[in-house]
Parts: sequence; structure tokens; C-alpha cells
Amino acid sequence: MTQEKATFINVPEAVGVFDSFEDLQTAIYDLRMSGFSRADISLLGDREAMKEKLGSAYWQAKDLEDNPDAPRAAFVSEEAMGELEGAIAGGFFFLGSYIAMAAMLTPAATLAASIAAIAIGGGPAGILGALLARRVDRHHKDYYADQIAQGGILLWVRTSDADKEAFAVKILKGHSGRDVHVHPWSE
Repeated sequence: MTQEKATFINVPEAVGVFDSFEDLQTAIYDLRMSGFSRADISLLGDREAMKEKLGSAYWQAKDLEDNPDAPRAAFVSEEAMGELEGAIAGGFFFLGSYIAMAAMLTPAATLAASIAAIAIGGGPAGILGALLARRVDRHHKDYYADQIAQGGILLWVRTSDADKEAFAVKILKGHSGRDVHVHPWSE
């Protein structure tokens, strides 16, 4: 296992811990509506990223709030997850239907046979896509449940000046963020 050296920049960062996905999501939406970019906002990486970067030690959110080596991840909204799930399920249905349709595009094929082939080909592929979409959704939910079990979901927000620091802290606290504070660096 090779350890990467993190690069830090001298930009203050507000940090807070959330006990529910809903509070986290509304805080992020308010941050975005208030002018913070998607690049300014990060969450703790998943368990695999934690093991890769920090080893297999047991961790708690409070131990990682100010740890510069804590792996980061981007926030993925519920809406984006829904779109991804739809794309996976729909893509598989389309692919199965397309393959069946291509197989039936012969001069001897009747319209009824072609429609039946599309339905038969698209159905199982659509089911496979739906199952894969459920797996993606389960992984997303497990990511947040795992962090809540380890003391809460960590959220970091880069701030460029004192006004943004105060505003970020106010938003995080206003959405039930706890242990909200600012440290003078960000990753």
C-alpha cells in the first residue's frame, strides 16, 4: 500500500457533522443557492477510500473533521441518483429492444413478430437494468448510513474570505450541523 501525500492550500474551510442525509442535503442546497460552487463542497470518501488512504483503523467523524489526510468525495444529490437509475434501467431496456429489433429486421419478419421480439428482448434487459439501478441506489444509501454510524456525515466547505466563512458556518449550523468550525487550510 502506497500512501499519497495530500496537497493543502491556504484557503479556510468550514466543517460540520450531520446526523441525517436530509439535513446535509438541505445545507448543501442552501450553500449552492448562496454562491458556493460544487467544487467548494466535499464530503468524506467511502469506506474503500478510507482504507486505501488511512488503513483499516476504526474511525469516527470527530477524528477526521480536521484530518488533512481524510479522503474527499463530491456530493451526489437524490435527483442525480434518480437520473442515474433511470438512465441505467432505460439504457438496458433500449439496448435489449434494439438488439431484438435488429434481429427482426428482415423482409420476412412481420410487424407483430418485430413488436413481440422488441418486448421480449427489452423486458429482461430492462429488468437487469432495474436491478443494477437498485444496486447503485443501495450503495448510495449505505454510504450515508455508514457515515452516520461512524459519528455523522462530514461536510467541508471552502471559503475564500471572512464573510464566506461566517455565512458557511451559519448555513451549516442552521441545518443541524454540529461541531461546526473553520480550519485555515483545505485539501
